[in-house]
Amino acid sequence: MYALYSLALVLALLAAAPYYLWKGRGSGKYLRTLGERLGGPPPALATGEPSIWIHAVSVGEVLVARGLVDALKARFPARRVIVSTTTATGNALARQALAADGVFFNPLDLPWSVRRALAGLNPSLLVLVETEIWPNLIHEAHRRGTRVAVANGRLSPRSFPRYRRLRPFLARVLREVDVFLMQGEAHAERARALGAPPARVRVTGNIKYDAPAATAASSSGMNALLGEGADAPLWVAGSTMAGEEELVFGAFAQARAGGPLLRLLIAPRHPERAAEVVALAERAGHRVARRSALGASSWRGGDVLVLDTMGELAHAYPFATVVFVGGSLVPTGGHNVLEPGLAGRAVIVGPHMENFQEIADELRAAGALVQIAQPAELGPTLSRLLRDPSERERLGARAKALIEGNRGALRTTVDALAELVA
Repeated sequence: MYALYSLALVLALLAAAPYYLWKGRGSGKYLRTLGERLGGPPPALATGEPSIWIHAVSVGEVLVARGLVDALKARFPARRVIVSTTTATGNALARQALAADGVFFNPLDLPWSVRRALAGLNPSLLVLVETEIWPNLIHEAHRRGTRVAVANGRLSPRSFPRYRRLRPFLARVLREVDVFLMQGEAHAERARALGAPPARVRVTGNIKYDAPAATAASSSGMNALLGEGADAPLWVAGSTMAGEEELVFGAFAQARAGGPLLRLLIAPRHPERAAEVVALAERAGHRVARRSALGASSWRGGDVLVLDTMGELAHAYPFATVVFVGGSLVPTGGHNVLEPGLAGRAVIVGPHMENFQEIADELRAAGALVQIAQPAELGPTLSRLLRDPSERERLGARAKALIEGNRGALRTTVDALAELVA
């Protein structure tokens, strides 16, 4: 079955290659990373010294990995902790935000690629963050004696039916994973239903609740950036996706009709879309600045600031009057609401929160989150919150209290991983 899977993957890669070569023709980003994706970590990492390998696909998983990296380095100072990512944005954030001993692009899930990576990194433990079922990587790691763990495991209701169709093959793969550390019982039950051995499935909670709060020191740069307009209310629209920015600018115009001093900081989920977002804002009649163009200067004047840098969004949330978390007005599953909640902000999301359903449900049930049913409600909801400071304060306080009360998953997870390393 592994041979058939590998053949299918090779054929799919060959079919997709022309598209990706064309898409990256200007930047060369796909060709530039091809060596690592074929299983060649940089020579500085491929030394054969013992390591712990954490794989985090993109930005969300990298944020989870941040706590794991710090905790595992403290627990096992003699071992390298190395992180791989799949996306370029995740790779950039990992290099900037993690204290890992190395960061590289995860190899393609082909036997010869993952064998080369495993030989160079020599990991005693492979940690797959959230929903990362790579059959050849798991199989080859298991064959060489590397322990394999899924950390902060998640199987959403949306993805589960697709996985279930592959259960005969996946059950065989999952039997080679040593432990599944799942975010909640619903995720654990789905893992068992796919064939994960029940005795290896544990519920350890969601590490995202353990995200560090922004401090005055960590937010000093953002304070310098936004301080000039501190008296004006600020709406932060974070992690927006294609199709959402037009809706955000429409809601912004509605809210400004009653309070023209309102400013908007908008952070597209993929910073490479910044030019597109700037063009949309200008077409909507707004005066726009790009964060990367300001450098150390403050944002003076203008209606809209496009945050086109990595790692700064979490530091912007404490300065927000109201927050909207994107990926939720369009059917992409939503994004992490915990960072603005931990900052004590009033948070609005759209109807599509499937990837964070349990967290969204818990916050909403506690009166700590506003979830609108359709995009047309964004403008009126924003306007209402801007006019009602007591409701904003209530929402933010409840969110912060709930998040702080759910901390502890990181410690439980690291304790379970340490059992495998020992």
